[in-house]
Amino acid sequence: MSGELNLLVWSVPLVAFYVLAQSVCYRLQHGVVFAGGARDGEAPPNVLNGRAERALRNLLETYAVFVALVVAVELSGRGGELTLWGAHLYFWSRWAYLPLYLAGIPYLRSAIWIVSAVGLILMFAGIVV
Repeated sequence: MSGELNLLVWSVPLVAFYVLAQSVCYRLQHGVVFAGGARDGEAPPNVLNGRAERALRNLLETYAVFVALVVAVELSGRGGELTLWGAHLYFWSRWAYLPLYLAGIPYLRSAIWIVSAVGLILMFAGIVV
């Protein structure tokens, strides 16, 4: 299995980590009983719940691109150092992003997001160049 494909497989726990964090933050704010119901009359998210929701949404906005690029690497046979570096940058920066976002660390969080975007760009460049 290629390194890029291996990172794609290991990205499943990454997504689960984000979903679990958002779910826990939601239940901490609203309670298990409310979360298990129809959620009618839901209050706006508190600070931590809002951060977890935005972090999950942010991951999902880029995750499909990561998946598509890994599939393109595999199908095209154009994988190499550039695509592997890009995949690692994306994968590991996304692991770092959530704790920084939940902790409310603004500039470092943004820098980590940029690193993940650079990873996607490197993967794309490695495929098309």
